[in-house]
Amino acid sequence: MSGASAPCWGRVSLAGVGIVGATSLILSAMGRTWWCAQGDWLPWSWDIWSAHNSQHLIDPYTATHVLHGVLFFGLLRLLGDRWPGARALVAVGLESAWEILENTDRVIQHYRETTISLEYDGDAVLNSAADIAAMGIGYWLASRLPWWASVGGFLATEVALALWIRDSLLLNILMLLWPIEAIKAWQLGA
Repeated sequence: MSGASAPCWGRVSLAGVGIVGATSLILSAMGRTWWCAQGDWLPWSWDIWSAHNSQHLIDPYTATHVLHGVLFFGLLRLLGDRWPGARALVAVGLESAWEILENTDRVIQHYRETTISLEYDGDAVLNSAADIAAMGIGYWLASRLPWWASVGGFLATEVALALWIRDSLLLNILMLLWPIEAIKAWQLGA
């Protein structure tokens, strides 16, 4: 990167932090807790079936947010090479909008009814902020890697998540939009 673009990326980063901060305040105003209501201070939770899921900085679904970043980079890259900072901010805005939408009562209830997230109670504010940061990591990685490495990493992550937690980004999207009882039964271990 040339020295001339460094100040631009500094402003882009500052704007991104501002978007995450505004998103955090909106989520707090929506009644989301800032941290795990169970009082556990570990930065991670690996059990998707516990009340700790989506309440700590990272959990198995953090990987799906990295994949959001890969997808956003690929889709926004279709707009061309111009305005890389603006494209990055659009990705942060899209992820932030998803975090707000995902934590509405209506979407939380839909998750409970159609996916394996039977006890899902929404994300903690800091979990949402970490999810946005994970998207940023995925976006950054995709901007640095050849397209085939991004696609390969995406597919490998999907398979690893399906084997580990019986869920993944693509399964999550499918089950939100078009629930299939056979998949839900498999995910529940039946």
